[in-house]
Amino acid sequence: MIYAPIEDKVLQQRLDTLEKDELHIFTAGDGLFRGGLFHGTRFVNRMRAQHRLGVLETFMLGQASLCAALMIQTMKGRETLQFRYETDGPAVGFSVEADSTGFVRGYLLQNPIPLTAPLESWDLRPFFGNGTISLTRFPEAAQAKGMQPQRGIAEIKYRDIAKDLTWYFQQSEQLLTAFNTGIKFDKQGAVVGAGGFFIQRMPAEGGRFQKQYDPEELDDIIKRMERAFSACPSLGEWFSEGGTCEDIIFGLLREFDPKPVAVRSIRFDCPCSQGYYLQALKNLPEAERENLRQTANDPLEVICRNCSSLYSIPLSDIG
Repeated sequence: MIYAPIEDKVLQQRLDTLEKDELHIFTAGDGLFRGGLFHGTRFVNRMRAQHRLGVLETFMLGQASLCAALMIQTMKGRETLQFRYETDGPAVGFSVEADSTGFVRGYLLQNPIPLTAPLESWDLRPFFGNGTISLTRFPEAAQAKGMQPQRGIAEIKYRDIAKDLTWYFQQSEQLLTAFNTGIKFDKQGAVVGAGGFFIQRMPAEGGRFQKQYDPEELDDIIKRMERAFSACPSLGEWFSEGGTCEDIIFGLLREFDPKPVAVRSIRFDCPCSQGYYLQALKNLPEAERENLRQTANDPLEVICRNCSSLYSIPLSDIG
């Protein structure tokens, strides 16, 4: 990936004072729940700079990318996950990928998003229509054996990214899950705080650290966790003011005795390169390469849709 500069020097100075962008993974309730809290202010600013996004576009793709980052903790071994939202609304949707090594990349299906009136709220429902939400997992071990990716799909219900992803997990994976994302803009439209929160109930039976609960007790614990999760402050606001992940995890969830599991570095990044696209062009049939040599501008400009990096490839190099 070719890194685009963050040209707002005042914003960059502010980013330098904030807590690191990290995903804090934990368990709670004696292993009944697993969760993660991600501070992603730099992450969202990197995404915005790469795609040169407006405020609305940053808010939409930022939420999707934060959710994808949170799902890295659900991966088993070496794996890639694709999170897609496809609708018949003016925003159309997005496609975001997360890799178990800790990077996220993605793009909007419509950029810029058409506006018929000035943006007056952060409600994205007017921009989404009917459609589907899908998760596709690409386990490396399965691919080595020639197995197909694992894809789940559900109808969009809320036209709200975090709520629809919660709905997806309930419908397609039968797991009680909750997502919360927040992005804070200052008066100049700069992203000064961003983060995401994830909680998932693990199976009540067979957990290594779980004790057994009767149905009423289990239902009560789940309801109390829902209340605690709902009491989370605005994450964009929280991180913009210098708040930490630990204060939310160990403060908000203190009655569930959260246990830290890991801290992961997550970044908006893409493995694309000049060499990757050059090799892809070399692999084209000879007739297609000859057509490029005859009709394309020299050098050929290739833009990665996942990160908007632009590569200039001399036609003489494609063979």
